[in-house]
Amino acid sequence: MRLGYFSGYWSAGPPDGALEAVLEAERLGFDSVWTAESYGSDALTPLAWWGAHTSTVRLGTAIAQMSARTPTAAAMAALTLDHLSGGRFILGLGASGPQVVEGWYGQPYPRPLARTREYVAIVREVLAREAPVTFDGDFYSLPLRGGAGLGKALRSTVHPLRADLPIHLAAEGPKNVALAAEIADGWLPLFYSPRMDDTYRQLLADGFARRGSVPGVRPPRPVEDFEVSAIVPVVVHDDVERAADAVRPVIALYAGGMGAKGANFHRDVLVRLGYEEVCDEIQAHFLAGRRAEATAAVPLELVEDVALVGPAAKIRGELAAWEGTAITTIMVQGDARSLSVVADTLGTSSRV
Repeated sequence: MRLGYFSGYWSAGPPDGALEAVLEAERLGFDSVWTAESYGSDALTPLAWWGAHTSTVRLGTAIAQMSARTPTAAAMAALTLDHLSGGRFILGLGASGPQVVEGWYGQPYPRPLARTREYVAIVREVLAREAPVTFDGDFYSLPLRGGAGLGKALRSTVHPLRADLPIHLAAEGPKNVALAAEIADGWLPLFYSPRMDDTYRQLLADGFARRGSVPGVRPPRPVEDFEVSAIVPVVVHDDVERAADAVRPVIALYAGGMGAKGANFHRDVLVRLGYEEVCDEIQAHFLAGRRAEATAAVPLELVEDVALVGPAAKIRGELAAWEGTAITTIMVQGDARSLSVVADTLGTSSRV
């Protein structure tokens, strides 16, 4: 199992100690560093800024929002960062949800899986750089249909450092998880729990079985190279409840506020874990503006299902449940001490 460091996205400016944590992750032998975006800080700029201080860790977006950029713009960013980092970039993509896509980016949300297929197919064509890129899909067309009629099929001016630059997909719903296994080089889950490992393995197997089934679409890397990189909050504190308090607001936000009622895919993940009544309470509080009550409604059991919290010895013991799962990389979301505790448990080489 590999280790990664997840910095997330920002609210009040760059997170304190982020660069120090990135450098500590590399010193400890971590495999990767990841950033994110939603509707504030973007994922690419911090990754380039912090990544410039490193030389060995891979640099990934978890995630870059597909609606924020056209497929060719995402491919351009991937080409650029891969060159600047010496072949260390991972393009992590995600469809997000309708509130963000339509409310912030002003893009239509329907049929996100079909849109994702087209998006990834175009990115792979750009990276291959074998011919001027043309595409005639339901969502994207190159050159544009119905425009001025002057569009020309083009090929990237930049030769790729790696034509098989890895593309990972964020996915939460069952069909989307299977899609990641079918068309991508990796899966980026949210709220992964070892209790759901058998279910996730079956969804991945379903997707692997469909690889290469669409004629004319460039295939991903071999199945044996497929990666599952899961974000796992890690909070080291002698008091388990106080450690859990650092994670509760995030769970409350995603379960209660990151999506409309009846269309919240983050909530659905937790419901499948068995927390439907808890999610109903969290969502009711959150939508009524009672954020403190929503946070307080997150039980310790739920936190411990998706995070590692408490004394270092407790965390070390619970890490055993994560080994042997479908996860290939634990993305540690935490401070430098959290990175050290996980690294000491799994091995300083980050590959055990």
